[in-house]
Amino acid sequence: MTKNSYQKPSQQTQEEALIIAKGTQRPAQTKEQTKLIAHGIQKGIDLYKKQQKEKTRDLNRKIKKTASQKEQSIKSDDNEIQEEIIYRQHWLPWLLLFLTWLGAGIYFLV
Repeated sequence: MTKNSYQKPSQQTQEEALIIAKGTQRPAQTKEQTKLIAHGIQKGIDLYKKQQKEKTRDLNRKIKKTASQKEQSIKSDDNEIQEEIIYRQHWLPWLLLFLTWLGAGIYFLV
């Protein structure tokens, strides 16, 4: 399939191009010249629509790619978090509690 396959423009595009061409028509301009201008405007509209469709497709690809990467990173993060959780308490609070009880015991005994 060739890359430059020409598709017939839609009726709406043709009408828009003709309206724009008639809006910019000069007093001495012939109908044939107006049709040529409308045809050029029509090609410009078609090119613009193709570019917008391509941009939209690229954006959708990027969104899907980032979404899948986030999903994979979330899954891997969950596994890492589960492996890294270790419940250890520091010895300093227990030492302070013991010394407090020991000090209170000595205070009441003396």
